[in-house]
Amino acid sequence: MTSLSDALVRQLLEGRFIASLATELPNGSIHMVAVWFWFDGTHIYVATSSRSRKARDIQANGKASLMIDSRDPAASFGVTIAGNAEVVTGESSKKWNAQVHNKYLSQAALADPKVGPVFAAWDDVTIRLTPTWVIAWDMREADEQVFGGAMRNNPTYLLPLER
Repeated sequence: MTSLSDALVRQLLEGRFIASLATELPNGSIHMVAVWFWFDGTHIYVATSSRSRKARDIQANGKASLMIDSRDPAASFGVTIAGNAEVVTGESSKKWNAQVHNKYLSQAALADPKVGPVFAAWDDVTIRLTPTWVIAWDMREADEQVFGGAMRNNPTYLLPLER
């Protein structure tokens, strides 16, 4: 297991990546959805709607997992973070959601009356994830240690992903 202070973990948490958030449905199965997020050094924040499945799941059981990965076959690395989650409302939520939106939307988009205010109204609550478990992986290291650099030395071994 690794920690939030690990350089690779920080790169992913502080970068502009799309994460996958997993919550538990009432029937015990997993609900997983792509999300934008913001990290304040301790907690991870996800802007969302109070009507969303993920918000309802977290209100019901207070747990979530978040996976962030590079989505690059030639340099595949990522982190999975699990922990306690809560739904934040009111002015605190508006503050955290603004941080999330500022990370992913340009100033022009935020100022556009058809975009910025719509996101602000749509995302009326925030999920705050307090990490209790962190694990990271780096296939570049695995390539060197297990495959002797075969993947790096032969770029055509990995087929391109859909865009």
